[in-house]
Amino acid sequence: MPVTAIVGAQWGDEGKGRVVDYLAQDADMVIRYQGGDNAGHTVMNEHGTFRLHHIPSGIFNPHTINIIGTGCVVNPDTLLEELAELEAAGVRTDNLLLSARAHVTMPYHRLLDGLRERARGGKAIGTTKRGIGPVYSHKAARVGIRLGELAYPDRVRARLAVVLPLVNHELEIYGEPPISEDEIMSKVAHWQERLGDRIVDTLPIIRQAIQADRKVLLEGQLGVMRDLDWGIYPYVTSSNPLASFAAVGAGFPARYLTRIIGVVKAYSTAVGAGPLPTELKDETGDRLREAGQEYGATTGRPRRCGWFDGVAIRYAAWLHGFTEIAVTKLDVLDEFPEIKLCVAYRLPDGSLTEDVPDVPLLEQVEPVYETWPGWITSTRAARRWEDLPENARRYLKRIEELAGAPIRFVSVGPRREEIVRIPAP
Repeated sequence: MPVTAIVGAQWGDEGKGRVVDYLAQDADMVIRYQGGDNAGHTVMNEHGTFRLHHIPSGIFNPHTINIIGTGCVVNPDTLLEELAELEAAGVRTDNLLLSARAHVTMPYHRLLDGLRERARGGKAIGTTKRGIGPVYSHKAARVGIRLGELAYPDRVRARLAVVLPLVNHELEIYGEPPISEDEIMSKVAHWQERLGDRIVDTLPIIRQAIQADRKVLLEGQLGVMRDLDWGIYPYVTSSNPLASFAAVGAGFPARYLTRIIGVVKAYSTAVGAGPLPTELKDETGDRLREAGQEYGATTGRPRRCGWFDGVAIRYAAWLHGFTEIAVTKLDVLDEFPEIKLCVAYRLPDGSLTEDVPDVPLLEQVEPVYETWPGWITSTRAARRWEDLPENARRYLKRIEELAGAPIRFVSVGPRREEIVRIPAP
């Protein structure tokens, strides 16, 4: 049984949680392999509507083991809030485990993130101010604290003795009061009391599942255009959402990853700063935003909206290595009489490219569009490929051509059952 990665093929917010929730009904394990509480996966099912920032979207299947992996950074306060919300809705959470090797997002990480973003002024990156950059930078600088260390207070104090002087020096520059060791240690004790039973060495559990040929799903956060190395730097996250990182972030040999589902929205959206070549700063963009309710699951910020970017999907397909595609929110386009699709970029010198250039050039490109007729009918009731309007099928086939990978799922509504599943020939 192949290990399957569900990854973002655009700027994030593609609907990965919705796809994972659907596939997890037939999965044995779901692992989040990177990121923190800076991005939310929205899931709508029989239990209600949830915005999951840490917890894998397979949590709604009580028979599925859900793991927050080693490549993640975890804010225990946010995690406890999510657990309380799920349990209040009657969702079992005893099937959630946390990697002891995942790093802890501390209160000072969030504080530093907000202060740094404010100091950038008009050059702000557009972070969620959840502390993701600072915690990953502390991880790389080897002054971070991992979940498994919460059980060893003396070890945490020793770590804090190294990192707090650095943190407080920066806070002093910003005119902020220092963070006390006792304040952090009080939280550490609380977190260990509430979460300690869930914090385990996840590697043997994952190894056993894969060797036993179980169905394992890997849930990525954000999308290729926010990847630390291959995204629109510096307007990126501080980890690697790429499928190739999934094996590292979860903890297994890369040869077991044989199925990669790229999730794409039927149009383009982004939250935060940085180039979005097909962005529509007009009534059409506003109409897309309202029809798709495009507001950030974490921050509530309105998303920037535009037509589908076929250049970006080609880029994503190469970097991720898609074996198949899931297209979400096709129904949002139901009332558009005309739909455009970007197939190339015009560079400042007038030449065309079908590749994604680095940011200095990407900020200057103009999209080259194809125009496709809409279908002006609801797709919400469709459950088979044949149920979709002919013009919708033609539009999807063009996306498939640009990505070079077959479409296997098409979401036509937010609920779990509102999906067209296309079997392989």
